[in-house]
Amino acid sequence: MTPKEVIAFAKTNGAAVVDLKFVDLLGTWQHFTIPVCELDEALFTDGSGFDGSSIRGWQPINASDMLAVPDPVTAAMDPFAEKPTLTLICNVVDPITRESYGRDPRNIARKAEAYVRSSGVGDVAFFGPEPEFFVFDGIRFETNMHESYYHVESGEGSWATGRAESPQNLGYKPRTKEGYFPVPPTDSMQDLRTEMILTMEKVGIHVEKHHHEVATAGQAEIDMRFQPLTKMADWLMWYKYIVKNVARRHGKTATFMPKPLFGDNGTGMHTHQSIWKHEKPLFAGNAYAGVSDTCLHYIGGVLKHGPALAALVCPTTNSYRRIVPGYEAPVNLAYSSRNRSACIRIPMYSPSPKAKRIEVRFPDPTCNPYLAFSAMLLAGLDGIEKKLDPGKPLDKDIYSLSPEELSDVPSLPGSLDDSLRALERDHDFLLKGGVFSRDLIETWVEWKREKELAPVKLRPHPYEFALYFDA
Repeated sequence: MTPKEVIAFAKTNGAAVVDLKFVDLLGTWQHFTIPVCELDEALFTDGSGFDGSSIRGWQPINASDMLAVPDPVTAAMDPFAEKPTLTLICNVVDPITRESYGRDPRNIARKAEAYVRSSGVGDVAFFGPEPEFFVFDGIRFETNMHESYYHVESGEGSWATGRAESPQNLGYKPRTKEGYFPVPPTDSMQDLRTEMILTMEKVGIHVEKHHHEVATAGQAEIDMRFQPLTKMADWLMWYKYIVKNVARRHGKTATFMPKPLFGDNGTGMHTHQSIWKHEKPLFAGNAYAGVSDTCLHYIGGVLKHGPALAALVCPTTNSYRRIVPGYEAPVNLAYSSRNRSACIRIPMYSPSPKAKRIEVRFPDPTCNPYLAFSAMLLAGLDGIEKKLDPGKPLDKDIYSLSPEELSDVPSLPGSLDDSLRALERDHDFLLKGGVFSRDLIETWVEWKREKELAPVKLRPHPYEFALYFDA
């Protein structure tokens, strides 16, 4: 829509207010709301001012004035607001220079798309993430000087077969690692997920399917049809917003934590990606698994920069409870067709060249999608530019390989600390085209170390009491 069409859209839908949304450095939507009388065409060029000093990872208080400039193509009616509310996703602009703010993740994504075009490699980069999540009945957690705990409540949890329920416990709890995917009543989330996808469709998201995931206790997945990078990142922000609010509407809570449960599958976000030029897919060809040399070089770039990418696509300490050798998430930097134990898979569902793509399997949905998608794209483009060889595919079950066979296969870092070090060593590929800046990368590393790594390191872990209290 054009600005004029957005104004007409607001009138047609009886909008009373306009919600302006933007994303902070870590990937959480922020917002403020203006009355609909403030919605005019000038808003789309002049923006609306706000104080950015309290936004995570943004400017200090002495340089905090910012402008939120709405992108008219993002207009949609909020499906949860009591009063009719028009939502617009914004880019953040410096009010003095009128330049795109360098720490605004959406601006990073837009620059990444521009870099694809300016590089001459392609016209558009498509992304199709598969975000997983859990829906729990409740959650309690606390940490302070003398105690630390969490407690997950789930009537669908495999541990709840002996729980007293009203009027009575009827069983039908998915066993550990057996949630993929029995019908109701074992799958108790069918109607809830359907409500989620119907709500997504109201804001323009094209949903392909939904289903229960492998884990017990309400693990789920909803798949969206692939879109250009920035649009898909916008969709993923809507996706998380809708999942959480539909769950809350039903007295439940949704989480995208990578590993909220011990002993069952964690939550990942396999991310399909491809590049097209002149409406033709560049990843289809006559090489291994029906891909092109361009695709193999792209894979080579992602594999080479995988350790650094992990700091952006697996960005939490909890991410590395999921990425553990021998468990459900791939840790070995290898590629294969069909083999889901490799970090990169080439899906073989369709022989159509238009369906040819790669699937990067180690990201998780705690990432900031604007940064994560952009970083993976830049890694792949670096591989194409340098014609990086990804090596031979690894078509064996990697989890069954001997230590000797695995010795030549590089792996992802085992902790967020190691990933941040890898990013410090290897980030020049992110600076190409001015997409990322050193300032943003340094700010990211500093925030993660000071606000997440250090607090986790300083606290005793509850399991340490079981291990060491009687030492």
